Amino acid sequence: MTYVVANLHGALDKYQALLQKIRFSKNDILYVLGDTADYGEDAVALLTELSMCENVYPVAGEHDFLALRMLSGFDRMLKSGSMPDADFAAEMTAWSREGGAATLEGFRALDNDMREGLLDYLSDFALYEEVEAGGKDYVLVHAGIDCFDPEKPLDEYEPENFFVTPSEEAYYEDRVVIIGHTPTKSGSIEKEGNIIRIDCGIKDGGKLGCLCLETGEEFYI
Repeated sequence: MTYVVANLHGALDKYQALLQKIRFSKNDILYVLGDTADYGEDAVALLTELSMCENVYPVAGEHDFLALRMLSGFDRMLKSGSMPDADFAAEMTAWSREGGAATLEGFRALDNDMREGLLDYLSDFALYEEVEAGGKDYVLVHAGIDCFDPEKPLDEYEPENFFVTPSEEAYYEDRVVIIGHTPTKSGSIEKEGNIIRIDCGIKDGGKLGCLCLETGEEFYI
């Protein structure tokens, strides 16, 4: 089976509980639609666990993208013994206040090899995934597709186009777009036309929602 979740934000315990609930096996596939990093205390442990699963595919969110940049800069400072310049220090402070503190602390606790492995893993996050399941075609992104043009190939968009909620959300007529990023008003998975929203607000104490693409079944933790 093919499953989709979004915005885990370091919730390792809920992620593990979800895998048990859906009886996730090596024959299944799971797509994680961005913002795995930041906020939750177990963000680095969660990222490390995901990196060891060959059938779990991460899609980048803005928090993952920013965490990669901040952690890469921090790692260079550790290796060189240098101090950050004023601009980078200000960015680090702002990132820490916006959920990055736990990610940074978890990263600092790793040894050199594990830090390098985590940075390599984050750098490999896809910006989108195109999936066929249950006779339907899906496009999996974090926040949507800003400046959408149905004739424009997905690989021609900039990363930022996948990290912000577009002012207008009208996508393909023949493909379903699944997005996270913004918690649904109902706190559950919402389907509207060819758009499915699966961020159920786990960061703010809501549920972790998961959708099976073949059956349409919804799971919650």
